[in-house]
Amino acid sequence: MSDQALEAQKQELSTTDETERTREGLCFIPRADIYETDEAIMVLVDLPGVDENSLDITLEKNILTINGYTAPPEMEGYQLAYREYEVGDYTRSFRLSDEIDRDGIEASMKNGVLHLRLPKAGPAKARKISVKAG
Repeated sequence: MSDQALEAQKQELSTTDETERTREGLCFIPRADIYETDEAIMVLVDLPGVDENSLDITLEKNILTINGYTAPPEMEGYQLAYREYEVGDYTRSFRLSDEIDRDGIEASMKNGVLHLRLPKAGPAKARKISVKAG
């Protein structure tokens, strides 16, 4: 296979980080594009076969985790003879810096692509701290 053909293949998630999935089936690491503007970081994540109802996005301890769940297509009256495209769930995590406004994160889903908007936090404002006599 050429290098381009290898790049186009889905990367299956390995469980070498001492975690185990509680759901059977394949799990892949979705591909993502990251863009930066003056106001935000934009993350586009490819999640074919996932809709907004089967998507779980969590933020815990500066780790943004995306889990997308798929169901294998049901084809009554047919038997699979050959498959080039594997179906499975998706999971990917990103470590966020302190420059991201966690309360302003927005997510939308369209045509199997997750759009995450991670707004940048305003610069830390200098302020005087008063000392109370005690």
